[in-house]
Amino acid sequence: MPSFYETQLIILVVVCALWLFVDNRLSKRARAVDQSPNFSTDAARSRLMRQYLIVYAIVMGADWLQGPYVYSLYKEQYAFPERLVAVLFVTGFISAGFTAPLTDLSSILGRATLVNGFVATTAGVFSNQLVEVTHSFSSPFVASGALLALGLIVIKGLWAENYGSVDASDENSSSVFQLKRLSQAWNIVRHDPYLLVIGLTQTCFEGSMYLFVFLWVPSLQEASLSESPLPLGYIFSCFMVAMMLGSLLYTTVSSFSNRSNPGTTAHEEPLVLNAKLSSLVCAVSALAFAVTISCKKEEHIRFWAFCAFEACVGMYYPVQGMLRGTLISNEHRATLSSLFRVPLNIFVVVSLLTGVSSARDKVLTASAAMLGISSIMTGVVIVNGLDKRRLTEAAGRPA
Repeated sequence: MPSFYETQLIILVVVCALWLFVDNRLSKRARAVDQSPNFSTDAARSRLMRQYLIVYAIVMGADWLQGPYVYSLYKEQYAFPERLVAVLFVTGFISAGFTAPLTDLSSILGRATLVNGFVATTAGVFSNQLVEVTHSFSSPFVASGALLALGLIVIKGLWAENYGSVDASDENSSSVFQLKRLSQAWNIVRHDPYLLVIGLTQTCFEGSMYLFVFLWVPSLQEASLSESPLPLGYIFSCFMVAMMLGSLLYTTVSSFSNRSNPGTTAHEEPLVLNAKLSSLVCAVSALAFAVTISCKKEEHIRFWAFCAFEACVGMYYPVQGMLRGTLISNEHRATLSSLFRVPLNIFVVVSLLTGVSSARDKVLTASAAMLGISSIMTGVVIVNGLDKRRLTEAAGRPA
């Protein structure tokens, strides 16, 4: 008989599959209405996307194999103190933070998000089986190394080297950490309340998300009344499916809004709609963390609260992508994102180094409070500001 977490995973996968099927059928009908194919362009685009997604799936699979058991490997198998485990998490996080300003990536392909969800779910189940068979938390990491080696082979076989172009503007972006561009970005942000709120949301939400990566295993372990170890791989897969459901929910809501008659109350301007969704995502995330704090001995309630947070993660990225893409110009988008990571890094590092053992609930409480503040600020500043601007513009139009 399947365990509780296996049953929840099956339910989530079935719901996600049905939702994907319906969404795919509706999308095909919409494309059939307006179809002007360019076969040569479509073939080239499909080939390029296929070459990218194959490597992306392999590399992300290697990363997701490790996800469920990083904490357990350090804490239980190697018996490291929890503070040292937090330091190791901080080391990896800071490494990513240092390299972020050097990247000028604008967005990830929409297909990659969906592929990532499938890969993560499969990796969670596979890593769980590996640990059960080998009785070692290190086995998923060995399998991850094998996948990375496969990724190298595929890259060598499918990808050609991209040397870029030599441009005079490259000199401005070659300085270490792009301090000049970060300074320019700050001058832009401090005069625009919308961008300040977007930065606050990034700090609060993504900071809470990185803390969640460290806290979900010990939080479920302390709430569990069973002596047998938790099936962390299955739980991780449940989180990934919940994240996909959140992404699908965003797609459904935005599609419904776009198809609505502009004269009806259901219609919302895309920017206003995404600002409201951003406020809602932060509010639900704050509520989810509040539930986990109040239900210390309710393992299943904590699990579903964490699933709700992961669904919010699935909605957060397309919502924020829409807000940033609309409110931030292309030339400043990557640099502003890097600028917003500065307070984010500080928040996560300080929380991880202090939020262990007895302070774990305090970290979750702080995250819930900051997410609540972010939700309120988004509603007050961006949503109200856009509504007032829309009313002003409507009043100025001739009858």
